[in-house]
Amino acid sequence: MPSTTTSGGTILRDASARYRKASREEAGAHGAYDAETKRAGGAPRAEVDVRRDAAPADVAAILGIEPGTTVAVRARKMFKDDELVQLADTFVPTDVAEAAGIEQLDTGVGGIISRMSEAGFAQAEITEDVTQIAADADQAAALGVDAGTLLLQITHVGRTAEGRAVEVSKHVLGPNWTLRFSVPVA
Repeated sequence: MPSTTTSGGTILRDASARYRKASREEAGAHGAYDAETKRAGGAPRAEVDVRRDAAPADVAAILGIEPGTTVAVRARKMFKDDELVQLADTFVPTDVAEAAGIEQLDTGVGGIISRMSEAGFAQAEITEDVTQIAADADQAAALGVDAGTLLLQITHVGRTAEGRAVEVSKHVLGPNWTLRFSVPVA
């Protein structure tokens, strides 16, 4: 089963199956990161700030709303053991957040994707774009790099079977990540 593993300080994030229900709920895990970190023998931890805020223009465009529209935001600092390894900000339309009850710090087994599914907003398709960004001052300070250091950013978009974007997450990864994608060809 795909997992996050460490080898020589490298963190492997295997996107092949991390969002499947069985993977993200494995052994009572509270989402994909929690499950894969535990599977690799690490101790996952997240510091979570939940609030409502204006959607940035790029996020609003993906969600199909006007820039500045209020959305639910889950800003997380994600740790493996005692090391901060990623910053992850998730933006969810308020109607989805309210229906799914995801504005609580602990979203339970399977995390927000499971809560959305239970509320009728099951994610049928997930797209992740991986880009390089220059760390801003806050990201640099949090992740222990110099401002301007190139980091990987994953922009995760979850869509329902009807094509509605119900989640946009921006994951800014600290140093030493390897991303793996597996695509069936037959």
